[in-house]
Amino acid sequence: MNDQVFQTLKNLPNPLDQSQCVLHKYELLICGGYEQRECYSYHTLKNEYKFICEYPSDVILMGHCVVKLADNNKNSNQLSLLSFGGYKASRHTLVMKYVSVWGNISNKLDKLNNYNQWVPFTDNHNHPIIIGRESDNHCGVRAVIGGSSNHLLFITYYRAKISLFDLNTFQFIKHDKLPTDNDIWYHCFVPKLENGQGQEMMKTNKQNNQMLLFCKHTGLSIEYDEDNNTFQFYQLPVCDDIAPFYAYAYVCINDIIIFFGGNGWIGSVFSKSVHKYSIREKNGRHLKTPYPAHYLIVLQY
Repeated sequence: MNDQVFQTLKNLPNPLDQSQCVLHKYELLICGGYEQRECYSYHTLKNEYKFICEYPSDVILMGHCVVKLADNNKNSNQLSLLSFGGYKASRHTLVMKYVSVWGNISNKLDKLNNYNQWVPFTDNHNHPIIIGRESDNHCGVRAVIGGSSNHLLFITYYRAKISLFDLNTFQFIKHDKLPTDNDIWYHCFVPKLENGQGQEMMKTNKQNNQMLLFCKHTGLSIEYDEDNNTFQFYQLPVCDDIAPFYAYAYVCINDIIIFFGGNGWIGSVFSKSVHKYSIREKNGRHLKTPYPAHYLIVLQY
């Protein structure tokens, strides 16, 4: 990997730490950061930012997670986002109906339709829903969408727990323990994609979902049987270079997960490296050492 692989882009209007990002067509939606409520759209072709909104003033962001909710209309210009997480008393659960800020939608229309603003996540009776039990610590939580109708929210969180929330019934339907002695937070958690590409989670049959998780020396392949409501966990190898770290940025592209940086926690050691993990070959390797990085962005497709 040579230096030309890395391109310097325009700086954010305000620096953000522990941000969550979602890709939408040519936009990268950047949703808040550690105790920072600003949200921006970065246009990948124009190399420019536009302000979207702020999280409500009573929301304290601390290791939150943002996922793209399923939309049956693939051609829709509207995108639904779910934001949740935080440390116990500071947890929030909000949704946003996003319409591109690069289009011609007026601010007045945005407000009338609750577009481009975070509002409470509610059930069918308009009652606010907070995802998480009172005892759950969702600081550094990660989640993916799956299920036969893309109606299930798979949540992995501190210390080493996995829970399953049904977005149709607004209820938890499963809680389990991950087979690791690591604390699991600020980790990598991605769906195993159909045919190595696209956005649909791989299903070994109609009702089985597959996911991958990495944190420090823990690597797991996770399968969920929707018919029987059961998890199966399989150990995956983790390359020595990345095993001491967590809180890395990551992106899943087809069959490859790319890890950027990481935090070693003990002694405040931060990784400067980029690593590549092949899902098909079940191995990883060091790619590059470009810059110090920790608590970076997670990109959701």
